[in-house]
Amino acid sequence: MSEAPIHIKFNNSQNPNAGFDIIRLEELFKRADLDHTPFLPHLVEFYMIILIESGEGVHTIDFLDYPIQKGTVLTIRKDQIHTFHESDSVKGTLLLFTDDFLVTYLEKLEAQKSLQLFNEVLGVPKIQLSFSEELELKALEQRIQNEYFSMNDDYSMGIIRSELHILIAKLFRIKSGKNEILVARKYLNEFIAFQDLVEKNAAKYTMVSDYADIMGLSTKTLNNITKHIVSKSAKAFIDEICTKQIKRLLINTDLSIKEIAYASGFEETTNFYKYFKRQTALTPEQFRGTFR
Repeated sequence: MSEAPIHIKFNNSQNPNAGFDIIRLEELFKRADLDHTPFLPHLVEFYMIILIESGEGVHTIDFLDYPIQKGTVLTIRKDQIHTFHESDSVKGTLLLFTDDFLVTYLEKLEAQKSLQLFNEVLGVPKIQLSFSEELELKALEQRIQNEYFSMNDDYSMGIIRSELHILIAKLFRIKSGKNEILVARKYLNEFIAFQDLVEKNAAKYTMVSDYADIMGLSTKTLNNITKHIVSKSAKAFIDEICTKQIKRLLINTDLSIKEIAYASGFEETTNFYKYFKRQTALTPEQFRGTFR
């Protein structure tokens, strides 16, 4: 029996100290040496950028299906659950990297902007590129691949890190140009801090006042922040994160409903059932059954 979601750790067997890897999607689909199947929901402990070059299909991120085709880019952040779907036609490139590989080398403001690209609360994880945008990003990807596979000398990881930062900045520019991500909005820093607290403490604290006290704010201010950024109350946002984490436990573990209720901060299973059904219109068993 699993006691926690199935976490897929970053593992570059060819270059263990790199913190970065490149994999062709069509090769990933055929690999027999993985310790998990990519075609079932799994939680990743690193960041991913998926660049689709041809074909059509679907990719699932946190229980939502996103159609993919030539020119689609998907951004998946650490601790999200996602699922590949088998396809004979989909071809593309998967860029994987850890926090340390990129973020620790950037100034605080640049690091925050880089991570915002992967924040599904601030914008959808799918970008559909125009022809010219696709050509521009393909050139960047090719330079990264050349450094990784061909050059591969003492300078390569530093160059790859810089090119990856440029690629992320360009994706951020494309998203912001299409109004598909929140940029430089009032309260954005405070909201991100609140989001981080909720994601780390949703099973422990469920009241707006708990988070307001931790942040040194009034509940009114915290509500103003969430309404300004995501157009919902602070309590609704807390419930959204809590429900997402419950879904992850239901899908990605073999814990009993009672164990999940306890792990999610509910002392009474009855209250857990009421809460989950109020949030999703399904019982925990019904939701789990749709993925089994």
